This record gives sequence, C-alpha cells and structure tokens, in this order.
Amino acid sequence: MYVVVQVRGVVNTNREIKDTLKMLRLHHVNHCVLVPDTPAYLGMVRKVKDYVAYGEVDADALGIVLNTRGRLTANQKLTDEYVKENTNFADINAFAKALCAGAAQVSDIPGLKPVLRLHPPRKGYKSIKRTFQQGGALGNYGSKINDLLYRMR
Repeated sequence: MYVVVQVRGVVNTNREIKDTLKMLRLHHVNHCVLVPDTPAYLGMVRKVKDYVAYGEVDADALGIVLNTRGRLTANQKLTDEYVKENTNFADINAFAKALCAGAAQVSDIPGLKPVLRLHPPRKGYKSIKRTFQQGGALGNYGSKINDLLYRMR
C-alpha cells in the first residue's frame, strides 16, 4: 500500500499532470490518498512525482493518521466504535494493518472519505522544488514517508 501526499500546487502545470492528480483525487496541497501497489497506480504516481511525496506506509503510521485525520460523511471523526459496529475489524489499528497487508480497502468502511486532509508538516517542508534524494520534499520517500506522515498527523 502506497500513500501519496500532494506537496505542490498546480498553477501553470501541464494538463496531463492536472488530470492525473484529479484521477488520484488530489485536489489540494497537503491532501493524502492511499493507493494499492498495482502497475496502473504506480504509473500515475510516477507521472506526478514532481508534485507529490509518496512511499510505502506501515500500519503504525497509517493507524495514527486514520485516528487523527480519518473523516466520515458530514465531517464526523472516524472512531474505534464506528469501525467495530460497521465492519469486521476490532478497531482502527486492526483496519490499518489489514490495509497495509492488502486484505482490506478504504471502501470497506461505509462512509469513510478516501481523501485525508492533513495538517502541514511540523517544522515545514525542506524544499518543494527538490526531490527527497536531493534534500527536498518531492518524489519517492520509500519507508521514510512514515516520518512525514507523523509530522502531518
């Protein structure tokens, strides 16, 4: 399971990149989506790599983000009680583990919004014009995306 966070805006951007961001449901900066590890999604992520940060998420970081930023319809907060009543999972952390293992999807929880609106990262982005490998905030983070998600919780 990959997590994709939009870091840069799309003013004066190529139409293909704007369309790909729309298909990924990334409409605003600091919005986050979870995508499965399929060739189609990875191709879309590679196309917009200069506007997003992405990487493989682990269950602990995903559980924290879903606890703090998970929203239902009518902007209600996602709670352990709601997950227990409406799914086969015991709590949000069990659902996060199933998501990371590929045994569940975001749509398994009825009413859960697929886009997570994150807080800007504490201490800020390093640079939104350079890749992560060059000391910036764009592109493939690998497993270090969990640190960014923790700062954006």
